[in-house]
Amino acid sequence: MSGPVLVPILGDQLTRTLASLRGRNKDDTVILMMEVWDEATYVKHHKQKIVLVFSAMRHFAEELREAGWTVDYVRLDDPDNAGSFTGEVARAIERHDPRLVSVVEAGEWRVRQDMDQWADKFACEVEILRDDRFVCSQAEFDDWAKDRKELRMEFFYREMRRKTGLLMDDNEPAGGQWNYDSENRKPPKEGLAAPERPKFEPDGITREVIDLVQSRFGDHFGSLDRFEWPVTRDDAARAADAFFAERIECFGPYQDAMIAGQDDLFHSMLSTSINLGLLDPLELCRRAEQAYRDGKAPLNSVEGFIRQIIGWREYVRGFYFNQMPGLAEANALKATRPLPEFYWTGKTDMACLADCIRSTGDNAHAHHIQRLMVLGNFALLAGMEPQAVEDWFLVVYADAYDWVELPNVAAMILYADGGKLASKPYAASGNYINKMSNYCSGCRYKVSQKTGEGACPFNPLYWHFMARHRERFEKNPRIGRIYATWDRMGETKQREYLESAEAFLDTLGPAAEGWAR
Repeated sequence: MSGPVLVPILGDQLTRTLASLRGRNKDDTVILMMEVWDEATYVKHHKQKIVLVFSAMRHFAEELREAGWTVDYVRLDDPDNAGSFTGEVARAIERHDPRLVSVVEAGEWRVRQDMDQWADKFACEVEILRDDRFVCSQAEFDDWAKDRKELRMEFFYREMRRKTGLLMDDNEPAGGQWNYDSENRKPPKEGLAAPERPKFEPDGITREVIDLVQSRFGDHFGSLDRFEWPVTRDDAARAADAFFAERIECFGPYQDAMIAGQDDLFHSMLSTSINLGLLDPLELCRRAEQAYRDGKAPLNSVEGFIRQIIGWREYVRGFYFNQMPGLAEANALKATRPLPEFYWTGKTDMACLADCIRSTGDNAHAHHIQRLMVLGNFALLAGMEPQAVEDWFLVVYADAYDWVELPNVAAMILYADGGKLASKPYAASGNYINKMSNYCSGCRYKVSQKTGEGACPFNPLYWHFMARHRERFEKNPRIGRIYATWDRMGETKQREYLESAEAFLDTLGPAAEGWAR
């Protein structure tokens, strides 16, 4: 065959140095980009997530065209749109008669399963290339994970530090420690406020996509009143510049802090751009390291930032593919409670949950401790059914893709994998939230009250969770000692905790059908 090379680029592959583009002749290549119904609706994504992806795709297509590439761009409202990646690649093959389809492996299991069938479906040759924007290949992760019953991120992270050389002084970690997390748990002090992150006014392309989403996806969760995400490589670079100039110094110490109404604090807010492919994660890590080497950022902040990227981000992606497809159905704690309606509406008297859900609806964002220790902790303690919680997290966040969301929710938050990822469940009473936030001062529930009417629901729910899972956790070296405290309470106090928890759980109305799918 003498036709061109067809290069499909997916919505999270918006990278000029993508493996399928490197070394290609612009005169002999057709880039295919596709807005498809299946991807916008396999769950009912937050409106801002759909705008973010489609707008970034359209901007990237224009950037490619300006650089001299031929781009075949299929819009969602194209009347002939097949609605799926496979269907659109088939139509593009009919249009262009390529000799080769060259594509970078998909980041999500279900898309990769479809992509693996292309060689059998299409008459031309198909090559699927490794996504080398990740430091660790899947083969490398699987080899590391082989014969390990527990897949702890900390040990994987050290391997990635050695591989990249980041924060290494010869063969030793900078400062003599691998991990400075103990320095990164400061509660918010009075008056703590961060510089405002850059906000990006929608241009004509983005406004056109906003109109499309309002028209086609009006029943999806979330608000479009304030769409401010970067959708181009240049804007993403500006966002990164602002983080390194203004917020990285305090990012480490206050990364676990929560303040009502302050949705960003010192977080980088770069995950959307990294996951789209607009920013190079390894380049960001090297920039953070240089800030430390130049004395412009403290080691604990820089190490924490780098750990989130070459540690956690790389690790959950490897864990996801290593554990699929079983991870999607995992439910080791046999949790069955429906997701409450207030996760969608935010209508709850619990101030912490109300604020985190408000931010989620307004911004398609909440930072990692809000996700783990408020929204996730409540779902864990209440025994919510994992697949419903997983769907919710995938729907509501602009940076959520299945490969990163599913391990975080199923394994980290809900302990549904039975402990392969986490050494203990991240269960906590109201004391943790009170320590790390100012939510409790504005809540109708009293965090100091343990049981009964008006008690912080997290307090009895914590003991209810621990009591019903005693057989599993009392021998756990990290949390097993808590049962000595439980036993010292005596039957009367124990009964008060359990009855208070059950009375509260009885008030949780299940979400209406159709929010997520």
